[in-house]
Amino acid sequence: MQYHLSMPRYTIDFDDDFDKTLTDLVKNSDATTKADVIRRAVATYSYLKKAQQSNKNAKVAITQDDKVTKEIVLP
Repeated sequence: MQYHLSMPRYTIDFDDDFDKTLTDLVKNSDATTKADVIRRAVATYSYLKKAQQSNKNAKVAITQDDKVTKEIVLP
């Protein structure tokens, strides 16, 4: 992603647990910064909500060996 100086900036206060979660995600994923983790999370949520618009009962499924191990219902 290319960044521009004119991009909107946000200041958000997080508690220590949330900050630790962001730090862990940077260390254990291919995200490069905490901001990158947040951008990806928002992009993923946006994608899932758009997909849900066409089917209100849609769920996200976690599978292992073609077997559903968990279903997630979006709020």
